[in-house]
Amino acid sequence: MPVRKIQSRQNAQLKVLSRALNARRQKELRFVGIEGPHLVEEAIRAHLKIVSIFVGDTMQRWSRQMSLPTETEVLIMPSGVLSGILGTETPQPVAALIEPPEWSWAHLLGARERAVLVIVLAGVQDPGNLGTILRSAEAFGATGVVSLPGTASAWNPKSVRASAGSVFRVPLVAAGERRCFEQLREAGVKILATTVRAAQPVDLVDLSGSVALVIGNEGNGVADDLVAKADAKITIPCPGPVESLNAAVAAGVLLYEAARQRAAAGGGPANHRGARR
Repeated sequence: MPVRKIQSRQNAQLKVLSRALNARRQKELRFVGIEGPHLVEEAIRAHLKIVSIFVGDTMQRWSRQMSLPTETEVLIMPSGVLSGILGTETPQPVAALIEPPEWSWAHLLGARERAVLVIVLAGVQDPGNLGTILRSAEAFGATGVVSLPGTASAWNPKSVRASAGSVFRVPLVAAGERRCFEQLREAGVKILATTVRAAQPVDLVDLSGSVALVIGNEGNGVADDLVAKADAKITIPCPGPVESLNAAVAAGVLLYEAARQRAAAGGGPANHRGARR
C-alpha cells in the first residue's frame, strides 16, 4: 500500500478528485469521487476498486486502522488542503477515487429464488431524492433500480451521500424507456406506474409477484405517455389534504408495502451482499 505526503492543491491526483466530485455527468469520467470516512468504509466493504484515498493529517489514525487493498494509494496532506475541495460544509477530511460497480440486466432480472422487485426512476431530478430511493430500495429488498433519461446521476455526490453507501450495492442500470419495458416484460415483470388519477390504492394491488414500480418526476410525476405503457396504475391513498408525496417518500411507502406483502406471502425480500462486477 503506497503512501505519499503532499502539500499542494496542485497535485495531479487532487485535481482528478476535484473533477470527479464536481462532474455534471459522471459517465464523462472513469472514476467516482466520494467523501467522508463512512462512505469510504462502505466502498471497502462493497469490495469496490479504490484507486486512491485522500486523508487529512488529522485523520491519519483512521487511515491506519483501515484494511486497504495493497494496490490502493494513500495520499496524506494538510487537512485544510483537502477540506478546501470537498463539498460538505463541515467535512471530515477523507475522500477517495473509486471505480463504480458495473451492473447489467442479469443482476436485476437474473434467476432468483424470489420474485423480482424493481424501481424505475422516470425523471427523478433531485440527487438527494435519488440517493434516498436507493437506500430504501436496499432496505426493503429491491432487486435493482433502472434509471430512465432525465434522471439525476446516482454518482452525483449528493446522491452518494443520501444513499449512505447503498449506491455501491444496489444493482442499477441506465436505459431508455423502450429498452427498459422490453427487458421487464421479457422477464415477466408487471409494470406499475404511480399516479394520482384513476389508479388503484397500492394496498389493494398484489405486489408479491415480480413487479416494477415507476416513480416519476418531482414536479409532474410519471409522464402520461409512460403511464399509458404500464400494465396498471397505482396510487398511495392520502387522507390528509395533499395531492401527492415527495418522490423519495412515495418510493419508500411503495417499497415497504411490497416488502410487507412478500413477507406475508412467505417470499421475503432478496438479499444483496456487495457489488457483483
